[in-house]
Amino acid sequence: MATTPAAAAAGGAAILDTLGDFTSRENWDKFFALRGTGDSFEWYAEWDDLRAPLLSLLHGRDGGAEGGGRAPEILVPGCGSSVLSERLYDAGFRRVTNVDFSRVLVADMLRRHARARPEMRWRVMDMTDMQFTDGSFDVILDKGGLDALMEPEAGTKLGMKYLNEAKRVLKSGGKFVCLTLAESHVLALILSEFRFGWDMSIQAIGNESSKSAFQTFMVVMANDVIHSLEKENTIRESYSSGVDVTLSLRDLQLGAVGDLKVIIPGRRRMFILGDQGNSLYCYKAVLLDARKRTETFVYHCGVFIVPKVRAHEWLFASEEGQWHVVESAKAARLIMVFLDSRHANADMDVIKNDLSPLVKDLEPGNPEEEARIPFMMAGDGVKQREILQEVTSEITGPMVVEDVVYENSDEDQSSMTEKMFRRLIFKRNSGLVQSEALLVKDSTSDKADENNKKSPSASKKRRNQKKGPSGSKTVLRIDHSYLGSSYHSSIISGLSLIASALDSAAVAGTKVSTTVIGLGAGTLPMFLRGCLPFLDIKVVELDPLVEEVAKKYFGFSTDEQLQVHLGDGIKFIDDIAVANSGATTQQLMSIGNENNAVKILIVDVDSSDGSSGLSCPHANFVEDSFLLAVKKFLDEGGLFIINLVSRSSAVREMVVSRLKAAFEHLYSLHLEEDLNEVLFATPSERCLDNSNMDEAVAKLKAMLKFPVNVESDMKKLQKLQ
Repeated sequence: MATTPAAAAAGGAAILDTLGDFTSRENWDKFFALRGTGDSFEWYAEWDDLRAPLLSLLHGRDGGAEGGGRAPEILVPGCGSSVLSERLYDAGFRRVTNVDFSRVLVADMLRRHARARPEMRWRVMDMTDMQFTDGSFDVILDKGGLDALMEPEAGTKLGMKYLNEAKRVLKSGGKFVCLTLAESHVLALILSEFRFGWDMSIQAIGNESSKSAFQTFMVVMANDVIHSLEKENTIRESYSSGVDVTLSLRDLQLGAVGDLKVIIPGRRRMFILGDQGNSLYCYKAVLLDARKRTETFVYHCGVFIVPKVRAHEWLFASEEGQWHVVESAKAARLIMVFLDSRHANADMDVIKNDLSPLVKDLEPGNPEEEARIPFMMAGDGVKQREILQEVTSEITGPMVVEDVVYENSDEDQSSMTEKMFRRLIFKRNSGLVQSEALLVKDSTSDKADENNKKSPSASKKRRNQKKGPSGSKTVLRIDHSYLGSSYHSSIISGLSLIASALDSAAVAGTKVSTTVIGLGAGTLPMFLRGCLPFLDIKVVELDPLVEEVAKKYFGFSTDEQLQVHLGDGIKFIDDIAVANSGATTQQLMSIGNENNAVKILIVDVDSSDGSSGLSCPHANFVEDSFLLAVKKFLDEGGLFIINLVSRSSAVREMVVSRLKAAFEHLYSLHLEEDLNEVLFATPSERCLDNSNMDEAVAKLKAMLKFPVNVESDMKKLQKLQ
């Protein structure tokens, strides 16, 4: 059994029509029945082309079949009706076992070879679930079997299952030989699954004797025992060397940190749990094996969940603190899982159910204990919660406004004042906390309160009143000098890239055109208005109800400096880009580009389409057509800022690639703790400060009216283009 691309030779095209699905047992039975008995078929790589490289490989192992060494046990999975096995048998390799899940095929092959090749074995068996004991074969010879399982529409699930089986039944020091068309998705899986403890070689197979137009490759993965031991020693040494590389769960399963079934005292490794398609969420996690063996372990393995609001605390963020948690949990192995903005407002039972099958693979061997892995939690970090409003919009979906008080972190223990935050939550995106604002308490006397009742704005103020100590009333207001999101801080800090242009505009009294797509609770545009008074801000928001919520609960207001345009952000930019394209120089100046003033465009929107792989922004905001419109909108003199959140590295690379194609310069500020990456793009160097960043940072700080940790943010800045 083997695969072929959709474009095949004329005969192959007819066969493809017969088969349809390469992973279907029924289709293969029908295929072999139609071909009749006694007929062989090769998808690619004829024996005459395979003979020399294959026999050289097999003879080189323990002397081969005709040398003085032991004859190797060879497994040919998904054998089909290829002549490969009989040619090997005739070349002296008698211990060949063939498996295929088509009973029609196996019955025909038994009839054909029972007398002529009596030692050759045939089994009806699914290659992804083989009934052989561990370590049964010296060589596994796959001729197109993996390719057949890896049809692009089928994904990698069957391919991974098969390779796991292949490694299981292969002896220590054995070889997995894969004859493949080496399509990119097949090679990617091979390289991923055999990257720890295996040596790889690849060579092209000549097709001089083949009627097929397909180029075949022979990929050989050797299970090098000595190399594996050296790798294990290197891993163990790295535990005490401070090496901290974030791995995937699959890396751990493949042996990147040694044998997971064994507790190795002091082992600590960061990794990512879950991936798209296999779990609801991804999780940043740390595996910790207790540093000291003790008889007082309560759990052989436990999971400790850390909510986002507590992830920054020393106890969870530092290595030393994490070891304290391990000791307190009394677990031989602790898997510490960090929640972030993707998990905000998600039901904890859903989180635990999502994690359970993932952490099961990380449980060390302990035959005496069959209990489920226990879940522990630091608490959601919210000490007090009051829901102010729940409303559903036809555009945005369900929204929640709530006031919360977080549990005191270590750094706040000495403070008697509890900070209260107001949050806007979009439930459509896994309970995304869209905005968070700091509430400031202003105590007023009863007399002042009576006066407020007579004022026109009394009802609004009463909504924001809470009873304080001794029955006094407390009026709550939003502190617009505070940024609740670290990526908002990065957006402000990134303005250092155009600090000189901003400074020139401020000195000249010129307004800097600033467009923000996505209002949310309005915390970012309100901060911009107060922090940089020379900005002329226009916010584009699609949902009128979002603006109402922002004004009612978050103190958002408009004036001559800050306006809201209700409408589609993409159309808004397109319309101005078209106007710019057809405008004369004098007209452009009247639009607002006079004196070569810089323009700023910020895209800060979430996506309700989870299938795109983007949490922020919506996929339409990174289409080539929109990026071209942005370039025309900026008219060679501005900065495009986009908040990017993606679970998929491939999607992230796609976005970056498109931005590189559209803009001359591209920078990135990656915030690992929040999974946000803020990208800064500009079409030219006209307004760019890239010669002396320290000077640019100082210049921006001098302009800011509110404190922002610009130096710290800009240390993370990376130039992508």
